[in-house]
Amino acid sequence: MLAFGVAATIAGCSMSPFGASRGEWRSKGEAQCMASGLAKQAPYIVETKSPKGGGACGMDHALRVSALMGGRVKVSPAATVNCPITAAVNNWVQKSVQPAAMRRFGQPVVEIKQMAAYSCRTRNSAGGKASEHAFGNALDIGGFRLADGHEIVVKKHWSRGTASEQAFLREVYNGACQTFYTVLGPGGDRHHGDHIHVDLLVSNTGKSGNYCRPRMQRIPNAPVARRQPMVMQAPRSAASYSFSGN
Repeated sequence: MLAFGVAATIAGCSMSPFGASRGEWRSKGEAQCMASGLAKQAPYIVETKSPKGGGACGMDHALRVSALMGGRVKVSPAATVNCPITAAVNNWVQKSVQPAAMRRFGQPVVEIKQMAAYSCRTRNSAGGKASEHAFGNALDIGGFRLADGHEIVVKKHWSRGTASEQAFLREVYNGACQTFYTVLGPGGDRHHGDHIHVDLLVSNTGKSGNYCRPRMQRIPNAPVARRQPMVMQAPRSAASYSFSGN
């Protein structure tokens, strides 16, 4: 799991439009991540002017991410997120998503379909506490595209897909539960039936949570594809790039 949690304090923090302090741990986590080089800029990872939707929404270092894993895995549409979640998603794709794709289909994922990144709003847009999306600290994943063009969609294939499609989605979901602090998916609640939500929320005590709902889905029996060398072509516009620690 990406380690960026730090002791949090709320003194001197500006108030958000949701009635809660932003928390110093957010700024410290971003600064530590940027200093570590976990998310170096490239043609597909570009730091932009921090979006400010009001109050304490936004982030200190807003990154527009259009690809991961050295440009080999497209993020569509491009996501505006912070450095820690960028590094964590890259780690998850490398260690959970790609191995699951190779195991189940014998080919890699070349594109992630994201449904929500930065958005200055409350949780589930229903009032109350601020969403981690309001700080660029969350991403909603709706599906994946394989090298041969086959798309695996959470809404369509979580319960009604082939055995391999269902097994793949549960493998990547279980991997997310080991990588992120909060993971929500189909069956967790009525708001997450069509995507997998991941975020890096740290409590005001500085302790990370590990809230995964539904908890560790059983992986259906499914044929395992014959393993092939994982060869992926980078987008033509992408320069040579890799995340630290890969």
